[in-house]
Amino acid sequence: MILILDASTQTQSAEYRQLMAHLAGLQGVQARVHTELGAEQSLTEIYLIGNTKSLDIEDMQSLPCVERVVRVSQEYRILGRHKDDSRPAYFDYNGVRFGQDTLNVFAGLCAVDSAEHVEIMLRALRDNGQVCTRMGAYKPRTSPYAFQGHGKNCLPYVFELAGKYGIKVIAMEITHESHLHEIGEALHQTGNPTGVMLQIGTRNTQNFELLKIVGRQQRFPVLLKRGFGITLDESLNAAEYLASEGNRNVVFGLRGMKTNMGDPHRNLVDFAHVPVVKRLTRMPVCVDPSHSVGTRAASPDGILDIMHVTAQGVLAGANMVLVDFHPAPPQALVDGPQALLLKELPHFLEDVQVAREAYLKRVSLVQKYRDQ
Repeated sequence: MILILDASTQTQSAEYRQLMAHLAGLQGVQARVHTELGAEQSLTEIYLIGNTKSLDIEDMQSLPCVERVVRVSQEYRILGRHKDDSRPAYFDYNGVRFGQDTLNVFAGLCAVDSAEHVEIMLRALRDNGQVCTRMGAYKPRTSPYAFQGHGKNCLPYVFELAGKYGIKVIAMEITHESHLHEIGEALHQTGNPTGVMLQIGTRNTQNFELLKIVGRQQRFPVLLKRGFGITLDESLNAAEYLASEGNRNVVFGLRGMKTNMGDPHRNLVDFAHVPVVKRLTRMPVCVDPSHSVGTRAASPDGILDIMHVTAQGVLAGANMVLVDFHPAPPQALVDGPQALLLKELPHFLEDVQVAREAYLKRVSLVQKYRDQ
């Protein structure tokens, strides 16, 4: 059960103390407080965990400070979209809004290889009106002999160049809790010129201790990629680990499933789950066409497979696109064969916009026929 408190509630008030005293007296029920800090006001929600079936909604609604009560009927207690729960789903970070009604493109380098390539990439993004990117400093690899990323050594110049070219959010994968400190320290040393969205990769989706640690910090939002060989339910519960520790600024990423049923693509594209995740949870949904397709192959119509599957995800209502670009793919140290060319960036962005406009028209069509 979730108690949504009145927006004017003050945690130092007598009414709030009276509410918490009442909740403390409930047998077999724990109260967990979550506070959302907005631009203009804070919103406090109290999650009642335990045997709440006997609690009457009207009785709970009458308690001091309580504006609304939502009975949790799904397993995803914090991130879930529960019965009669139609609250808008979004969060703001460093001037960029992430929600189930927005769309942001994160084009960039799968792995940082040189300052020169980073600058060329970020300049191209700036020139095409983009404020988000992906930049891999830490790269988990299947082979222990493959390039593992430059790590903390590249962070200062990545962040400084991001600030120079007006990039507000960088999606960056981490694989160990020490990377949190390294990213925070590098941002501090460079004057916090940009923001970072921590990415939990598919190999770490069920690294529960890492999820708990990342969830306990609320400075950075998180992009959690679906596990490559587990069910959707298992991956959504991984996202719930983050939220249960305090960080609810989570984007859920679809990146394809590991199976030869997807051949000749790298993975079986799972973008049909975009509306499913939005229906089950309040998380924005990201699609990763580069790691789903894994090649620069094109169909007879001339459209790259990566662009086709991107359009499929956006048409289904995706809120974020994570895609590999590189100034010189043959020189890329990771996933060069699937990286798009910088000269293709305007085409890609325009194609995404075409798909987005088609999605919005489909939404309007639903309203048209619903109102008849």
